[in-house]
Amino acid sequence: MDTGIGDGTRAVRAGLPEPVKHEPTLPGPAFAAHFHLPGEPTGPYTYGRDTNPSWTLLERAIGELEAPGEPVETTVFASGMAAVSAVLFSTLRAGDAVVLPSDGYQALPLVRDQLEAYGIEVRTAPTAGDAQLSVLEGARLLWIESPSNPGLDVCDIRRMVRVAHARGALVAVDNTLATPLAQRPLALGADFSVASDTKGMTGHGDLLLGHVTCRDSALAADVRRWRKVVGAIPGPMETWLAHRSLATLHLRIDRQCTNALALARALDERAEVTELRYPGLPTDPSYTLAGRQMRRYGGVLSFVLPDRDHAERFLDALRLVDDATSFGGVRSSAERRGRWGGDAVPEGFVRLSAGAEDTDDLVADVLRALDEAAGPVG
Repeated sequence: MDTGIGDGTRAVRAGLPEPVKHEPTLPGPAFAAHFHLPGEPTGPYTYGRDTNPSWTLLERAIGELEAPGEPVETTVFASGMAAVSAVLFSTLRAGDAVVLPSDGYQALPLVRDQLEAYGIEVRTAPTAGDAQLSVLEGARLLWIESPSNPGLDVCDIRRMVRVAHARGALVAVDNTLATPLAQRPLALGADFSVASDTKGMTGHGDLLLGHVTCRDSALAADVRRWRKVVGAIPGPMETWLAHRSLATLHLRIDRQCTNALALARALDERAEVTELRYPGLPTDPSYTLAGRQMRRYGGVLSFVLPDRDHAERFLDALRLVDDATSFGGVRSSAERRGRWGGDAVPEGFVRLSAGAEDTDDLVADVLRALDEAAGPVG
């Protein structure tokens, strides 16, 4: 696809096959456990755990968004964690070392336990200040999450990649929070761009999906083989729905970013709100660095209210923001992250994902909920 076109045009057209008279614009979903296969087992489609036409179109579409005009390979998975696991377990062997963020997605400690059970050394350091480089020596893989979830710290991906490659390490970037429309890890030098497409990519809170995109065909082949071995394949219906959802990605992301910035500015005026983080806010510690490597700042922000009860009152008072986990959907959501116990955050820490509601309505709802939460109790 033409690399000179805009994000919106690319999202609308990504992965579509050449037009065929009387055929739908986006064929599928292709429901098939097996395919007609006379003679030798050659050709693109043989058995449903290996390949599927609906996967092919979605993988092509995501590849066009991840690296416009470049030859990359994308593999889709049944969930974001399936994609994460595929990179880690197809790349690492007993005796290898991997560097993970200590402030990343809360499921990473579960992955750490499994990696260590397989004889892989796991080192951790925070995202901010490129601190992971301090424990990188001799590692096989550096895993970056920038912006981090839920703290929204940012590291210098270009620098991290340059140093890692000089030391013989591969680099994977979890790009879930940004999506390819906000940040392109492969363009920053990463070997793997990984995402949970459950979040912003599909954007409606009704699918579980993930993907891995690579430039290196050998790395991509290892990832794809892992998918086949463990059977972490997406269903054809979910795949087709995900491809359909990509057509509105630019519209959703742009509105979410607009809403997140408006909310951040409003929250910055509130005395009870502390530790406010949003990379697109000029006063944020990551603003300058994020501006050098991100094309948009995302739809997620975080902040701290005085205590657990105050945060719960705020969440209960919201009318346009669902109290739900996950992020990146067209409907705004928020939660007190401390309820899960897996993040090193204060009890009053709130992660808020801005949706696609009218900006004025959303800001007004959040400010009203803050007023109610600060009022008399009981």
